[in-house]
Amino acid sequence: MPNKLLELVYKGYEDFLIREIRKAPLPSHVAIIMDGNRRFAQKLGKMKHYGHRVGANITENVIEWAYDIGINELTVYAFSTENFHRPQSEKNSIFDLIKVKLEELCTDERTHQRELKVRVIGDRTLLPEDLLKSVRKVEQVTSGYNEFTLNVAIAYGGRQDLVQAIREIAKKVQKDEMEISELTDSTISQHLYPEKDAPVSDVDLIIRTGGDERLSNFLPWQASGNECATYFCAPYWPDFRKIDFLRSIRLYQQRTAEKEKLLSKRTHRLSCESHN
Repeated sequence: MPNKLLELVYKGYEDFLIREIRKAPLPSHVAIIMDGNRRFAQKLGKMKHYGHRVGANITENVIEWAYDIGINELTVYAFSTENFHRPQSEKNSIFDLIKVKLEELCTDERTHQRELKVRVIGDRTLLPEDLLKSVRKVEQVTSGYNEFTLNVAIAYGGRQDLVQAIREIAKKVQKDEMEISELTDSTISQHLYPEKDAPVSDVDLIIRTGGDERLSNFLPWQASGNECATYFCAPYWPDFRKIDFLRSIRLYQQRTAEKEKLLSKRTHRLSCESHN
């Protein structure tokens, strides 16, 4: 199929998906496991850094797609605690790339037009100082915004996040700053990353690229309690397209509609049983 015709077909399908998803409620919070950068580079015979660089550009696109559609909060898994096992040279190149992208967010006019609030979640003690400076800078520059929130997970692990939250709560109990009887779901949420801001909200939809069907210790508290939808797709992250993103939104809407239909049936059945 000629390229121009293929582009027309793609654009037509994209427009169709946009019209379809506007007919139903959108997920408020979408979280993404951006997997496959290294395999993408290997497929092309390139260095690993090439895959990470192309993947970073896709992340910029997804931020734009999410904002344009009307998503309120987006979380991207940039670097997990497990990624520290990678070679030092690869870790350095990833940290340098993240630093550059955070600095660009500070000066990008779209950040301010969108009133984009950027927050970093993860164990900051594991990050190099030059990256930490960029983290502090972008958070300070965007601290007054609340229209659209971008959480960047760096040195993040879900279990580790829960452990540090429990430790913080235990310290407060030990110092008589909190009673054990006061401990609720909300208390735990408020002690999870980020450290000095509103907690990450419950996740409605998790997307994972690269073909693996697992959640890799990503936002377990925010995802499990909310029974969020999951969308696993084959494309490596640098191959992720807008239609893949739109399909994930449509899947969320279909599953939400199915749950509501099932709940309605159960409510009707219970109502009938109570009248008999």
